[in-house]
Amino acid sequence: MKLPEKLLNKTTFLEPILKFYIIGLSITTLSRIFLTLFFWERVTATPNFWYLFFIGIRMDSILLTYIVSLPTILLIFLPNSILKKLNGVIRYFLTICLFFLVFMEIATPTFLLQYDTRPNRLFIEYLLYPKEVSNMLLKGFGLQLLLAFIVLVLVAIFLFRKSKRWFSLGKEVPYTSKLLIFPIVGFLLFWGARSSLTSVRPINASNAIFSKDQFTNSLALSSLYTVSFAIYSLKNEEDSSKMYGKMDEKEAIERTRKYMSATPSDFIDGEIPLLHKQKSTHKTDKPYNLVIFLQESLGAEYVGCLNGLPLTPNIDKLSKEGMLFTNLYCTGTRSVRGIEAVVTGFLPTPSRSVVKLGKAQNGFFTLADILGKKGYETSFIYGGLSNFDNMASFFNGNGFKKIIDENDFKKDEYAFKGVWGVSDEDLVAKANDLYKSYGDTPFFSLMFSSSNHTPFEFPDGRIELYDKEKNTVNNAIKYADYAIGKFFEMAKKEAYYDNTVFVVIADHNTRTYGKNLIPVHKFHIPAFIIAPGIEGGVNYEKLCSQIDIPPTLLDLTGLDVQTPMPGRNLFDLKDDVPGRAIMQFHSTNAFRVGNEMVVLQPNKEPVQFEINGDENLKEKKVNPELAKDALGHIITASSMYKKGTYKLPKN
Repeated sequence: MKLPEKLLNKTTFLEPILKFYIIGLSITTLSRIFLTLFFWERVTATPNFWYLFFIGIRMDSILLTYIVSLPTILLIFLPNSILKKLNGVIRYFLTICLFFLVFMEIATPTFLLQYDTRPNRLFIEYLLYPKEVSNMLLKGFGLQLLLAFIVLVLVAIFLFRKSKRWFSLGKEVPYTSKLLIFPIVGFLLFWGARSSLTSVRPINASNAIFSKDQFTNSLALSSLYTVSFAIYSLKNEEDSSKMYGKMDEKEAIERTRKYMSATPSDFIDGEIPLLHKQKSTHKTDKPYNLVIFLQESLGAEYVGCLNGLPLTPNIDKLSKEGMLFTNLYCTGTRSVRGIEAVVTGFLPTPSRSVVKLGKAQNGFFTLADILGKKGYETSFIYGGLSNFDNMASFFNGNGFKKIIDENDFKKDEYAFKGVWGVSDEDLVAKANDLYKSYGDTPFFSLMFSSSNHTPFEFPDGRIELYDKEKNTVNNAIKYADYAIGKFFEMAKKEAYYDNTVFVVIADHNTRTYGKNLIPVHKFHIPAFIIAPGIEGGVNYEKLCSQIDIPPTLLDLTGLDVQTPMPGRNLFDLKDDVPGRAIMQFHSTNAFRVGNEMVVLQPNKEPVQFEINGDENLKEKKVNPELAKDALGHIITASSMYKKGTYKLPKN
């Protein structure tokens, strides 16, 4: 017993590290138990759900090892005389790390309820917009925020009071003794950070995936880990091959081209890989105006004419005056992803939406860019602040000549103003006034609604409430539908109406969640087109994607154009070609052709499902060609962004 006792005496200086490790592991484990109980029905529906606790300990150990690595090295290699001076620094470092560990776990339940996963990159991005987000949280989650604040204050007081006892340096150990035990400690740090000695790559977030339910998988991680991993993963934004696999860019482009409606002879050889000629199937003497009314968080499940809730009488009625898309799927779960798809036609990538990416802030293809070069006036109209999600910067640099937002509404010009800006009815009135002012000049405009957003604020007396409580998602959707009706009521009285292509389309659904890796049913969104030459009561029933809408709209304007958009002109698609949709759910990407869907996850092998109804997915053997096609679209998009080749030719 003398040798172990002697060895233990030489490791007493590491007591602060060991205590931190034990306390940290206790915090994350207790939080995981609480979350499991809180979401018991959802979690226990997952086979072998209890795996998440064993995986959780492993993943937590990785995080805690990374945190303690630097203090441990300092404790070993710095002389005792210097360590005495750094005693407070090390103590406060460990205490602050514990506080953030607690903070992230306290923030987790609300985030899970809203986004069906632990805090991720979105959590970081929201910190860039404190005004909008804080107001939204105060109105939507005021009580929870107050309780969380009180708990965090108490936790901070408790931790800093205990930190002196927990993390102050212990008994001094001779420098030579510390160096002698470094090989053992160094090995433990190496092993703890990698969590494996046999794998070529260190264990990462993808190793926590043990079920087909994204939500349950995320519980196996800690929130400090998921946010830290999101920050770390930003370095891979432009290189999707590091996440999903490698493919030659030429092959990737060919695989993308074969899914387009353009024929081989339509493509124009040059530096822009997808540039092709698109001839309108709706020729007109004078090109038509184009208005896109993008709807915030409107899923098909809320739309009556799509067998959803009876909340949209105006959409139901208006859709019969034009073409209704009954099988349309959005590309993502955030507004900027919807803007990306509808305004630029760009493919979803592992990166953030191009609306936020640096290389896309100027010279990136948009409908405003191409139509502006055809002599159109172009505008973006929004009831909130256009700097949110970097929209103003992106639009200003990519063809939008006029940007109207909350600051452009005078007090006597709006009926209601909430957290997210003026109401939708004020938005459409402003838009109608602008469109009238253009006279005979053709115009393109993007309107973006905001009333259907937490905390669901809208004016009184406009609708018959669906829910007894006013500020609910159902009532907000019913109000958004009311504003759509008001817009068309005004527009039909104006001269521009008969010369305009109108599309009403959602950016994404409300909360996206489900038991499957890709909750397909939550990507189903409404859209309808009212335009000259489009007969009323027509339904487009083939599977299609949000990225198919912009090339289809260009066709309806009557213009022959050159475009780099990979989406399909649905008016020029052969009947025997199966529909296709591309969906991104956090870092998981789905590529669906007909009822076959390949799912790509970071650092994992592809999986494939047969879809029998959007909520019934049956796993099957992977079709390697379909998996390559899915990867090809990701590689193509990343390459075009990185090389700046998603644009129009200069001449």
